[in-house]
Amino acid sequence: MFDTMTSTKIIGAFCGSLLILMLGKWAAESLYSMGGGHGDEHHAAYVIEVEGGDDHGAEEEEAGPTLEELLAEADVAKGAKVFGKCKACHKIEDGANATGPHLFGVVGRTIGSVAGFGYSGNLNQVGEIWDAAALNAFLISPKAAAPGTSMSFGGLKKDTDRADLIAYLDSLDD
Repeated sequence: MFDTMTSTKIIGAFCGSLLILMLGKWAAESLYSMGGGHGDEHHAAYVIEVEGGDDHGAEEEEAGPTLEELLAEADVAKGAKVFGKCKACHKIEDGANATGPHLFGVVGRTIGSVAGFGYSGNLNQVGEIWDAAALNAFLISPKAAAPGTSMSFGGLKKDTDRADLIAYLDSLDD
């Protein structure tokens, strides 16, 4: 029948063909994917606004809770856990600077005012005082809020995490 070399070539050709087919499928899915998949029922949708068009079927985007509402329900203990993401660069002891300035009493403090710390970036774009709104904006994306900052933190995407962290930081100087 077939010798060992011929059967090895046939099996190798079959396996190679399957590999090329699978890689092609993966590449096509990556290029042409619109999101979703693997049990995710949310698919990308595009809305094209047309001038003079009617609003039949248009849904109003539901606004989430305000920062004030989130802060009223904030959990200081959860904020302490969220602070774990900040520990590598910030300390909460008064005057103990690390890679970043200490965060003791940060809520209500003038922005860029920690003595002995060399700030980077344009913190003046954030505001004058580290109030809840300024902290929230900065924590969403430090690089967007203060362009040029050397802070490498990517930000906190969850509204509740930011509110919990702000409540925790505010509780430190009580």
